[in-house]
Amino acid sequence: MPLNKAYWENRYQNNEIGWDVGSITTPLKGYIDQIQDKNLKILIPGAGNGYEVDYLLEKGFTNVYVVDLAETPLKNIQERNPDLPKEHLIQKNFFELDDTFDLILEQTFFCALNPELRKDYAAKMHSLLKPGGKIFGLLFDFPLTEAGPPFGGSKEEYLRLFSEKFTIKTLEPAYNSIKPRAGRELFFIFLPK
Repeated sequence: MPLNKAYWENRYQNNEIGWDVGSITTPLKGYIDQIQDKNLKILIPGAGNGYEVDYLLEKGFTNVYVVDLAETPLKNIQERNPDLPKEHLIQKNFFELDDTFDLILEQTFFCALNPELRKDYAAKMHSLLKPGGKIFGLLFDFPLTEAGPPFGGSKEEYLRLFSEKFTIKTLEPAYNSIKPRAGRELFFIFLPK
């Protein structure tokens, strides 16, 4: 189900996008605000409507890319940001992406994937990062069940999953989550080994 293009396109067409809060969330905004190098090549995988893209462009970042299976959210991003080069909006399976980035922003993509794909996700993220790059963002902190997406997880699981290929710089409860997600998010920064 999670890597089914029709499934995700249908969710957007029918406005079944409960995860979409309509703007960038506070933890991501706070991290982006302290980044000095506006030329970093940044990827937002499974970006959905990609309000993070809007914010990055507004802040002067020039090299922002999005990959998503569904066409509708990519069109929405393009409509809001007509100057963003079309080749920066990639309609593709994330696991088929062949490029490298300085920074990858994680926001509700990991939790949308079938948990069976989590090892593949960690390996793919590692392969997409340039030396000296990093992945940052938010991971949900609530029990993993078969119900989803979103699928939950725990700090202990994430440490096991990512420690082999990444140096864990930060993995802590987000102190500035938006109200509906308060106490249920971990902010993280991982550096490839």
